[in-house]
Amino acid sequence: MNYQEATDFMDSCKQYGICPGLDSIRRLCGELGNPQEKVRFVHIAGTNGKGSTLAYLSSILKCAGYRVGSFSSPAVFERRESIRIGGRPITKKDYCEGVEALREACGRVVDGGFPHPTAFEAETGLAFWYFQKSNCDMAVVETGMGGREDATNILENVLAAVIASISMDHMKFLGPTLDRIAWQKAGILRPGRPAVVLKQEEEAQAVIEKEAELLGCPLTVADPAGAKHIRYGLEKQSFDYGDYQNLEIGLAGVVQIENAVLALETAATLEREGLEIPEKALRKGLREAKWPGRFTVIARKPLFVMDGAHNEDAARKLAQSVNFYFTNKRIIYIMGVLKDKEYGKIIRLTHSYADQILTVTPPENPRAMSAYELAQEVARVHDKVTAADSLEEAVEMAYLLAGREDVILAFGSLSYLGRLRKIVEKRFSGK
Repeated sequence: MNYQEATDFMDSCKQYGICPGLDSIRRLCGELGNPQEKVRFVHIAGTNGKGSTLAYLSSILKCAGYRVGSFSSPAVFERRESIRIGGRPITKKDYCEGVEALREACGRVVDGGFPHPTAFEAETGLAFWYFQKSNCDMAVVETGMGGREDATNILENVLAAVIASISMDHMKFLGPTLDRIAWQKAGILRPGRPAVVLKQEEEAQAVIEKEAELLGCPLTVADPAGAKHIRYGLEKQSFDYGDYQNLEIGLAGVVQIENAVLALETAATLEREGLEIPEKALRKGLREAKWPGRFTVIARKPLFVMDGAHNEDAARKLAQSVNFYFTNKRIIYIMGVLKDKEYGKIIRLTHSYADQILTVTPPENPRAMSAYELAQEVARVHDKVTAADSLEEAVEMAYLLAGREDVILAFGSLSYLGRLRKIVEKRFSGK
């Protein structure tokens, strides 16, 4: 199997939709030899911030000398980036070998009279296969949209369960209320195993604490209010926490401090579980962690920033960052969303900071909301909005509108940000 054949097979799995539940992934992993049973894991759930927390923690463990795998979804720039070891994406050779094993395993599942695994189940199985094949000391795994019925939740060899910020999202699958969503996220807790949770809204916090008590999980609450002497910046941010002074992170956005605090408390929990994480490794890991697509600067003069703010809570945090970093700046938006998201709330929370809003249709996504439909929604609250026919046109329009000291901010669905960055890079390379 070559790389094109491998990617074609993975793409073909998208036709099987979204099917919450663990029976299918258990059958698939059984056909793969249950690789997840041979690796230790840190399992992370949450609505927003779980990916950044994964990036910090994976980097810390790598700097501490461990061979660390990581799995997150969706990929932003290149499909192989979802599955990494030591920060490096799975190689094309291993990807092809793994997908070949995966295709054969899926065939045996179907031959047994069961439904074909979904795209996310296939990707999850591939990640577990790769971590076991590569003899990882451990792997940090992010859930998909849920927790309790998420394909990643067949993990039992869990060093710690971690829960990042919980808010309203994926209500069709997870439930219509915050406490119901929190119950779904808390499904990753394992009996007697440590749990670390970012301090939540009272309703969600109560659910998690009750689940932890029922399962006998030692629970650590990471409280961002404990971060002191915070110094914000687009290139570097620093803060004090507990016994640590002047910790530095390279990820921008005001919300990144809370994600770093969650990673710090998780690292402390892992130390209590017997892992050695020297302070030097902790500091270096935080500083070197990368998580592209989250308030990321991709060009300057004018400043071009992209962010995957795709739900209400993420939009609120994006607005906080815009208000903080870009006060008195003229801002041009490029906005693209999926039609099953709360786009009305995203618009309401962010529109007031923009001088001009350009809407786009996230390409090659059946869930995409058209640029024209989005422009109509934006026009209800903002009088300077234009629907672009393509991402390329949106980028060109933004540069025509923006002066050197202005800001271009692209946000919404993560699904179009990778292609957008390539368009911007091509513009500057002249190719």
